[in-house]
Amino acid sequence: MPSILPEGDPAPEDGSLPPSVREGAERRAFGVYVHVPYCRVRCGYCDFNTYTASELGGTSRGDYADQVQRELSLGARVLRDAGLPERRVSTVFFGGGTPTLLPATDLAVMLGRIRDEWGLAEGAEVTTEANPDSVDRAYLERLADAGFTRVSFGMQSAVPHVLATLDRTHTPERIPLVTRWAREAGLQVSVDLIYGTPGESVADWERSLDAALATEPDHVSAYALIVERGTKLAARIRRGEVPAPDDDLHAEMYELADARFADAGFEWYEISNWARSRQSGGSTRSRHNLSYWTGEDWWAAGPGAHSHVGGTRWWNLKHPGAYAERIGRGVSPAHAREVLSSEARRSERILLETRIADGLPAEVLTPDERRGIPGLIADGLIDGRAAIGGRIVPTLRGRLLADTVVHRLLG
Repeated sequence: MPSILPEGDPAPEDGSLPPSVREGAERRAFGVYVHVPYCRVRCGYCDFNTYTASELGGTSRGDYADQVQRELSLGARVLRDAGLPERRVSTVFFGGGTPTLLPATDLAVMLGRIRDEWGLAEGAEVTTEANPDSVDRAYLERLADAGFTRVSFGMQSAVPHVLATLDRTHTPERIPLVTRWAREAGLQVSVDLIYGTPGESVADWERSLDAALATEPDHVSAYALIVERGTKLAARIRRGEVPAPDDDLHAEMYELADARFADAGFEWYEISNWARSRQSGGSTRSRHNLSYWTGEDWWAAGPGAHSHVGGTRWWNLKHPGAYAERIGRGVSPAHAREVLSSEARRSERILLETRIADGLPAEVLTPDERRGIPGLIADGLIDGRAAIGGRIVPTLRGRLLADTVVHRLLG
């Protein structure tokens, strides 16, 4: 089942934000995330806030685009009332769940409301996630016509037994088709992979890497499988039906992926993400995801969605029925919120920016924290040349031991 929402302070029904959100807002980009909480089946490893048809409790997918539009209009009003400067939306991301279970016209309508309320910046990045078996050529063409620029396919693996363990519904043969259709529609293509699935061998992983690169994507994400409590996969491991993931195997698979991607002309820019080399004609990094790692502002619409503006973070009610009820009454669907202290924001910045290739400016660290830099260099965890230049950038070893880098900096 979906994970539990964090605790927090009560969120005001009108959605109002504290005056502190205005500080430095003109220097921060603004993006929008739309959560679409529907899935045809629940994958055994997933604890995202998603629902199959039998779990919707009387709510209808047909009403969802209208509900999100209402929240987006509420968001525009809340940001105006908070005194924030007018900012066009630089990135939009539809995630889930499976956004492409909705008609393409619904996604277009929600994107249109974002455009109407805030405007889209020139060259705005507009992405949707998609399962390979949830779209066809015509659907992808309609997305491109509506203003989408990018699609991220949940490939996960090219090996049938791995897909079966993950409870994925598509076949490996579907991947080359949908990626080709997306490119022909004029969309950038990203593929998501998962490694370390119980029963997956290094040879299986190599097969998936080869298949992913054969689609000539613009961007690749590769995530180590995490077994979340309460999931079907966790129960299978507990019963001994499948083996638990192996950390050493995870590390071997990550190193293999990084080498294969580099050979194919990709550069890592965040621990789990690679984009085509900027020397090969423009970056294909996910600007929306980078906004999360660099502390920009975003409004997140939909059940369970988490927003952040100027150090204030809030999250919506999880169930689509509860979300719809609040939206129907014209009040904020926020469940709770937190206003981060300056020290909490600094610690979070260290945690996130030590994960990216652009690195963390060393000036963010206190003098005591900077004393740990030589040891991190000596242990091969951060790049010595970058550190001399004033930035903390993890090495390959440092990416594998990212928590260690943060722990040694913060003490």
